[in-house]
Amino acid sequence: MEDRFWRKSYDPGMEDLDPSVWETTYVRAVRDGLDRFPDKAAFYYMGAKVTFRELDVLSNRFADMLISAGLAKGDVVGINLPNIPEYVIAWLGTLKAGCVVSGISPLLSSEEMIHQLADSDAKGLVTLDAIFENRLVPIAGELPQLKVVVATSIGTFLPFVKRTLGKLLKKIPTGKVTSLAGKRVIEFRDLLVPGRYSDSHPDVEITPDDTAYLQYTGGTTGLPKGAMLTHRNVMADLLIVQRWLGWNPGEGLALSGFPFFHIAGLFFCENCVYLGWTQVLIPNPRDTDAICKQYAKYRPTTLVNVPSLFQLLLANPKFRQLDHSQLEVCISAASPFPEESQRELESVVGEGKLLEVYGMTETSPLTVMNPMKGEKKLGSIGLPLINTDIKLLDTTTGEPVPVGSPGEMCIKGPQVMAGYYKKPEETKKAVDEDGYMHTGDVAVFDEDGYLRIVDRTKDMIIVSGFKVFSRKVEDILAEHPAVEMIAITGRPNPERPGSELVKAFVTLGAAYKDKDPEEVKQDIVKMAKAKLAPYEVPKEVEIREELPMTAVGKIDKKQLRK
Repeated sequence: MEDRFWRKSYDPGMEDLDPSVWETTYVRAVRDGLDRFPDKAAFYYMGAKVTFRELDVLSNRFADMLISAGLAKGDVVGINLPNIPEYVIAWLGTLKAGCVVSGISPLLSSEEMIHQLADSDAKGLVTLDAIFENRLVPIAGELPQLKVVVATSIGTFLPFVKRTLGKLLKKIPTGKVTSLAGKRVIEFRDLLVPGRYSDSHPDVEITPDDTAYLQYTGGTTGLPKGAMLTHRNVMADLLIVQRWLGWNPGEGLALSGFPFFHIAGLFFCENCVYLGWTQVLIPNPRDTDAICKQYAKYRPTTLVNVPSLFQLLLANPKFRQLDHSQLEVCISAASPFPEESQRELESVVGEGKLLEVYGMTETSPLTVMNPMKGEKKLGSIGLPLINTDIKLLDTTTGEPVPVGSPGEMCIKGPQVMAGYYKKPEETKKAVDEDGYMHTGDVAVFDEDGYLRIVDRTKDMIIVSGFKVFSRKVEDILAEHPAVEMIAITGRPNPERPGSELVKAFVTLGAAYKDKDPEEVKQDIVKMAKAKLAPYEVPKEVEIREELPMTAVGKIDKKQLRK
């Protein structure tokens, strides 16, 4: 597929960018946006407003604080917060200090937290007071390399009345911040006191080759690994995507439920700050009532979510009643979005507004998107982006597959990571000699160059030698009126070693919750038999109140397989 045949489906005038445009750093590139829109809101947070000028000054102070606490260029700072103003300030301040940002989910267990902080050699950590008291204090002794801890509260930026009431009514989680042996503990609110730290931009020399992010990912196997993304990687993906979408400085208002500790949330945040767009911060993406309230108040132009959050919003009648006329685009990423739900979303927000995209932590993240102006094929992740090459390889032979056949998606472009931190062998397995990142996702090209994901290589189920693509089964069974959410997994077939049985986990829509569960299961299987090959039909259907979710809101199949 050397001819990049998908280019025929590009929007008119869509050409590769000259690679010299990303020979810069994010810190240098973001200057323009910060200077152009000083008095504009950088973000709104539960009624509070922070301008770009304030973000600039506070992130300078944060950088000065890291440097004066002894952190040097290249040191890793873990940011362990929900989407609150402190995340954006700490992220930008860490980059300005020449340090490396590593997002850490607030939902991690103590063991997972130790793994990530120790594996990344993190010298700094920014966390919530509640996490500090309940999770960090018991494990601090196991993290000798951690030198600086910055603690903050969910309510620091809230208006005084809201903050006080929140604490009294126990709506704001709080914790006690104490000293830690061998570590310097700093309160984030000290940054708000003028004169304590410098307001000026620190004098640190950063180059395009320097690491900007060390983002942890399950990757395709085993314990989470740190993907090293350089400033060049970050800038390349940022500029490629902005060109693709036609996004312009100062024109957008963004609302996203994607957590900043995940590469998708971080990428959207870095775009907004670079472009001078206002963001509405959502600290708890599961609270769809709160999202609807913010949506009604600020009328965003761009909505970016994981598919399960779009499904949760669709289940909330308030979302359906909102005025969606200002909304230009809904971007869905990070996991498969059943076609039935995609159509339902467009029937609510407006036709042609949903844009499905594809990315992974190791590719900074985006590599495939539906066109902004041209045909958006529902159920397809779109076309390979400009400056990006993709080949599909047979999962058994490793040979390229013809158009229309499934193969593992392998990606080459300036957004592909520098490698996994301290894991050269894992890096070699993931990125081949020609520079292609092997994604572990199985996809099919259609004749127009649009890609459709059919499965993760690890989610593929083998039934008596036949490959069952869980995504295909999920898409078809999602059309059953009883099914609200669905996940397909395989479990070992006790009668046939090496073969698996297909199992479906479903949650039911409101109209089906009181019906006889056995009848509902039989009806789902009946539909499966009518629309699927015999080996694809689930042998077992389990109805659950809810499906387990990962920290970012994807259905957690690892958990289900257990």
